[in-house]
Amino acid sequence: MSDRTLKVTRGAAVVMARVLIYALIWVGLALLIAAIGIRVFWGEISVGQMLLNLVSVETDGGGGTIVWLGVLGIGVVPLLITVGIALWQSYRRRNKRRNGSSTSRRAQLTMRAISTGLVAAVVVGGTTAFATTVGIGDYIKAGNSKYNIGNYYVEPTITDAKNKRNLVVIYLESGEATLADDELFEKNAFAPLEEATKASEGWQSIEDFQQYEGGGWTMAGLTSTQCGIPLKGVGAVGTGSLNGLGGDVTTYLAGTTCLGDILEENGYNNVFMGGANAAFAAKDVFLTTHGYSAVRDLDDWRAAGEAENHFRSDWGLSDGRLLSHAENQIDELHAEAQKTGQPFNLSILTLDTHEPVHVYDYCDVDTKNEVTAVFACSMTKVAGFVNYMKDKGYLEDTAVVIMGDHLKHMSAGDAFHEQLDNHNNRTIFNRVWVPGEEKTMRPGVDQLNMYATILEAAGLTLKDHKAGLGISAFTPNVPKDSAQAMEPDVYADLLNSRSAKFYAEAWAGEDAVAE
Repeated sequence: MSDRTLKVTRGAAVVMARVLIYALIWVGLALLIAAIGIRVFWGEISVGQMLLNLVSVETDGGGGTIVWLGVLGIGVVPLLITVGIALWQSYRRRNKRRNGSSTSRRAQLTMRAISTGLVAAVVVGGTTAFATTVGIGDYIKAGNSKYNIGNYYVEPTITDAKNKRNLVVIYLESGEATLADDELFEKNAFAPLEEATKASEGWQSIEDFQQYEGGGWTMAGLTSTQCGIPLKGVGAVGTGSLNGLGGDVTTYLAGTTCLGDILEENGYNNVFMGGANAAFAAKDVFLTTHGYSAVRDLDDWRAAGEAENHFRSDWGLSDGRLLSHAENQIDELHAEAQKTGQPFNLSILTLDTHEPVHVYDYCDVDTKNEVTAVFACSMTKVAGFVNYMKDKGYLEDTAVVIMGDHLKHMSAGDAFHEQLDNHNNRTIFNRVWVPGEEKTMRPGVDQLNMYATILEAAGLTLKDHKAGLGISAFTPNVPKDSAQAMEPDVYADLLNSRSAKFYAEAWAGEDAVAE
């Protein structure tokens, strides 16, 4: 090989090595910043949660500020830092060539060792931090699980619908029942809602209502309580409709029968109302492809001429204004139901208690921690809606299910770490109203049991009280072949299992059947 060829080859190798090093620095920084950002805003999450939110992000009314911070922090900042390092190194090399190097061979080797160590630290540190934050280890472990959700999934069967009634389902953002403990917190944040839903007046509740293993965000709360299965990203990226980051999503768990599907089949008019952009995390697609005829969200409230001070810039419309619209909506739905005999399902998702909380003008902050006051103010608005239904006589023919969508997040930037980090039994707030009926509800159930529970609250007769992985909380009897009869640790292993074939079919739109 000629000297010229050897020189060119060595030069190309040097360039490629430098490009590789800078690429590794960029990747390491991006992963490190991503891990820090996730922990600050959400705490530790799962791979499924990450993927299912990435495929349908929204910069407007869906945590827009966080999205832009993510773009800047993960996309731009690491690139700028890497380019800066590359330019600085290039400048140093040019100076050495121009002025000659007086550095000893030993000093040069020491500098290279230090540089190599720093690059390795960035790459290893970033990769480790990110893998720990999103639970890569748990994701891999789940893929090797011997358990399969498909073996326990039950397609719900309605055997009688003659006693069906209207239904209202209210999801409370971060509605954790622990916040009702006025010994832990400055005051009972749920006091207004508890006053409006007294047991002495016929309201019921599930004692120790649990978040399901692996849950903990809004879409997981919606799908678990309306479809009876854990929400997983397995099969969501690369197969089915959720196959492109930020791309158009046309179906959502199309192979699974959910609450809206059953209600639509039985003549219900399903309407959803939320203050945020329903396109965030493809919530609108989930609802509209599962029986909801109308999804009213941020765009509707803007079109309705809501004043700017009724919105929070990161998410959307205040609970005060949302529930005011809900009063008008239920008036229309109830009148139509009486006229046509067609029952309705009105589902509502609150917003005010999503951190960082926003203080609206209807909320007087009377606590040192404003989060406590905002929770109480939101519950006051929900209580007002409950009392409105009562005053209008709607509770005579309408079942109501009120529950948190998940436990309160415990990310680095959220409140109440002192009270909640080491709490041994954090539970979800819930209240259930069934006209003319007072049944004892089975304690300690998780969100997956709410699918069957809601169907029975609506007056539908459900075969064996089963739907998805759940058993209605209205029955004390749990069949031995049900997932709910498993020992707690085995049940947790089942919920954590990847169950790839089951979810591939669920996302691809095929019938969700046992493997």
